[in-house]
Amino acid sequence: MINPITMAFKKAKLENRPALLTYTVAGDNTKKKSIEILKAISKNADICELGFPHNTPIADGGQIQTSAYRAIKNGIKINDIFQIVKSFKKNNKLKPLILMGYYNMIFQYGENNFLKQCKKSGVNGLIVVDLPWPENINFSIKCKKKSISFIQLLSPTTSKNRLKKIIKDSHEMIYYISMLSTTGGKLKVSPKKILQNYNKIKKIDHNKNCVIGFGITYKTISKLKTADGLVVGSAICKEITKSLNNRQNPVTNVSKLVNRLKKNIL
Repeated sequence: MINPITMAFKKAKLENRPALLTYTVAGDNTKKKSIEILKAISKNADICELGFPHNTPIADGGQIQTSAYRAIKNGIKINDIFQIVKSFKKNNKLKPLILMGYYNMIFQYGENNFLKQCKKSGVNGLIVVDLPWPENINFSIKCKKKSISFIQLLSPTTSKNRLKKIIKDSHEMIYYISMLSTTGGKLKVSPKKILQNYNKIKKIDHNKNCVIGFGITYKTISKLKTADGLVVGSAICKEITKSLNNRQNPVTNVSKLVNRLKKNIL
């Protein structure tokens, strides 16, 4: 069976546009609301990323940290995350879902047990921010055996030799971090420069699906739409915070934002 992640990219390419990947934090601001947000945005998102709430998220900027702290405050644990995935997947079996988080949570849970629960709940892919190549090779192999895509990360400072090796070891997609910063920061590099770096990656393996993340907003997304996929996270988390502060329904407002993002890449 073809991985739903591959299918999502194929569909986007047939429509002559990049795949839209959305990121939200599991359990923000409650478990129930998190599921509702996922279901709402999945109507326009091609792939949904769901983050582990973590108290020291080294790669995440202020907006995602705020989302994570809300989820932690509400007592979200790793088993709750699997329940959120399972509930979402019940009526969205073909919608790809990627879990994104940090290795210490996986280590504490136990690699084999973690992957077993991923498979059982319907997780299609994993991004482990602090488990780089080649340290992730064994875990990546374990993922593949469970038909779970392990997503490798690339950055602007990754050497050409290292790029080739990482791409060779990658699964359905790779994730290019657009700039050396935490998520949600303003683009410190021009979209033109980001695409130049991105195209160097595509030259190594044109068939490998590669997404761009970090610093992508409604204003910048249209300038990067020649990429295979674009990830928006902080802008969505910011909208959730804004909605809660204004005592509005975050499900409605986030759904509208993702709809606007989708229209901006058509």
